[in-house]
Amino acid sequence: MATDKDLETLLDERMKLQDHERTQDSQTQNADKVAASAPLPPGMQKNQDTTTEDLWKELNRTPLFMTSLDETGDGESGENVALEALKALAYEGTRAEVAQNFREQGTELVRTEKRYPEARDYYTKALDALKRPPLPPDPEQGPQVVEIDEEAEERKERAIEEACLVNRALCNLEMTNYYAEENYGSCNRDCAAALRLNPRNVKAWYRAASACLALDKIPEALDACQSGLKYDSHNAALKKLTTKIENRQAHLAEMDRVRRERHERQRLEQATLRLALKNRNVLTRKTDRPPEMPEAKIALEDPVDASSNLSFPVIILYPVHAQTDFIKEFREDESLTDHLSYIFPLPWDEKKEYSLSTVECFMETVESGLIKAGKKLSLLKLLGSGKLEVVDGLVRISVVPKDQTAQWIEDFKKRRGKQ
Repeated sequence: MATDKDLETLLDERMKLQDHERTQDSQTQNADKVAASAPLPPGMQKNQDTTTEDLWKELNRTPLFMTSLDETGDGESGENVALEALKALAYEGTRAEVAQNFREQGTELVRTEKRYPEARDYYTKALDALKRPPLPPDPEQGPQVVEIDEEAEERKERAIEEACLVNRALCNLEMTNYYAEENYGSCNRDCAAALRLNPRNVKAWYRAASACLALDKIPEALDACQSGLKYDSHNAALKKLTTKIENRQAHLAEMDRVRRERHERQRLEQATLRLALKNRNVLTRKTDRPPEMPEAKIALEDPVDASSNLSFPVIILYPVHAQTDFIKEFREDESLTDHLSYIFPLPWDEKKEYSLSTVECFMETVESGLIKAGKKLSLLKLLGSGKLEVVDGLVRISVVPKDQTAQWIEDFKKRRGKQ
């Protein structure tokens, strides 16, 4: 059992431990204050005073961290110094070396990723690099003596130019989703430029032929294939393309033959129809605003036989009640009775005013008058009288109840200014 002395000893030790912990906490806080008040290195101090937005802007002006092209100025001429320095690296060396660098980048994009638009841009940069004048010597580096074999350098440049033209032609050939005709034209121009440098470039002949085929320029496509085969008579790709072009040529020829035959058939049918109408003394006239009825037309039973049965589209008018019926094929040997017998009774005729015995039929004459059309006469008898005409290929017949005929005729004359 603990004595009073033991309890006092324990309490004294606990108090000492608490004092020690408080001392350590105080020292830690003082150290933090001292560290916070200590001056930072100049670079870190500058970042500490910069907002997050300004820091991101600054990083975007550094080529390594760029997410967009920033060319705002910080140098004497107002350009982004770091960016311009990085750009300059791409143009270090001779024209051939610079062009070759761009060519290799374009080729890598084609070979590995099929990124034809970006590859085309690199080939264009390579071709532009071959056209730029030599860089002037750097005055800071002093005079430099560099011996260059100009003939060898020129051969190298021509080889790079030829390759870039042919490869850019490939890019244009593959980029057919948009502006296809423009791309095929660019392909042909690049192939032509490459062939001026080297007429033996079979790839250029092949790609030129492919572009011409895509544009259906068959003679030019065949000529390009034959020209390529002169230099490589066993080239499998050119032979296969030649067969494809010949098949297309045969297909286009067949389409042209069918088109010409169809046109000749239409011409013959129209001439036969005119002869049939003339032989039957049927007058016709066209207006500036014909009705839109592409399937309804005057037609012969045999389109190339003027003596075969002739049919007309006919519109039956019920002017008193503002109603109509349409007969697509009214044969010349049929009468109004033949058709009215199945048209009557009319679904809207509540008063039963329309029947074969209670109606009269009228047709307008060439002089804008009226003629009574016999219901039992054939259509040809009516149209061949020389008094009527078919306007815009459509025969019009008005059907009026007998007890309203007089009033309707009077109204018709008033509309025509006959009274």
